Amino acid sequence: MAFNLDNAFGIHADALKLRAQRTAQLAANIANVDTPNYKAKDIDFQAAMKQVQQVNGASTMTRTQAGHLSSSGSSTPVAPLLYRIPLQPSLDGNTVNAQIEQAAFAKNTVEYQASFSFLNGRIKGLMTALKGE
Repeated sequence: MAFNLDNAFGIHADALKLRAQRTAQLAANIANVDTPNYKAKDIDFQAAMKQVQQVNGASTMTRTQAGHLSSSGSSTPVAPLLYRIPLQPSLDGNTVNAQIEQAAFAKNTVEYQASFSFLNGRIKGLMTALKGE
């Protein structure tokens, strides 16, 4: 029986990648809070995770001949950016609300840490199994 790390780690590895992308986007929003005509963007995490699960659940290609290229099963998920609907747009066209962005950044950080903790627990479990303890 073959051992597959993607199956061992579950969705947490992809969740970490998506959370990191969202962190970068939220940080960009916060950095551009005073930039005229900057439009706040965000990632729909739930939709992106559903897309990743559908892609990972799809049938994979198999090599029928040695000359064929192999497909890489683990790709970095890329979530589409969506514009945030402003509660009160400013006169200069900027749609960033600093308080909303900071709250979203803090929540995303906590969720990133949770996924990291789950992944760390899985790795420790695998290490224990490999050591035979």
